Amino acid sequence: MQITTDMIKSLRESTGAGILDCRKALEQSNGDMNAAMDFLREKGLATATKRATRNASEGIVELYSHGNGRVGVMVEVNCETDFVGRSEAFRNLAHEIALQIAATNPEFILESDIPQEVIDRETRIATAKAKEDGKPDAIIPRIVEGALKKYKDEFVLVNQAYIRDETITLQELINQNIAALGENIVIRRFARYALGETTAEEAE
Repeated sequence: MQITTDMIKSLRESTGAGILDCRKALEQSNGDMNAAMDFLREKGLATATKRATRNASEGIVELYSHGNGRVGVMVEVNCETDFVGRSEAFRNLAHEIALQIAATNPEFILESDIPQEVIDRETRIATAKAKEDGKPDAIIPRIVEGALKKYKDEFVLVNQAYIRDETITLQELINQNIAALGENIVIRRFARYALGETTAEEAE
């Protein structure tokens, strides 16, 4: 299949990858846009892994207010250099992350942030439900595993489906930016407030 300039341009706009990388991805996938995007995501993930050990202490604290002040988000996103931290692409990413937090109300940034007691609680709930539903003991561990994955995909920020493109996770969006900007990018911390919402501390 002939690879056209428009195909390369479209793939580049979708992924942020370079022109040559986009051409190669399309050639590898015989012009299949989805397969080409998968190819670039895999490449971006490899690049992100190499850069994950680099120190990231520059960046931005992004503030976002939604619904005439009904929801507010503050998120710190770090990169390696002030140059990238001031770039439009990086600031756009930080804004997208803030939008994601406002829309989905995650509880954790990474799976490793989930306390063991939360994992134990979700395991107990899933096990009890499976037994109530009369599931055979042999398949309950698989059911519990699926329930834990569903919980993590819903409440772990980087595991969530990206709100503008549910075919990728937020981590994959970050990986695309790592590949395009050439620096490690880390979500350091966030806070989300909703008007009239009771916090866990207040509930206690």
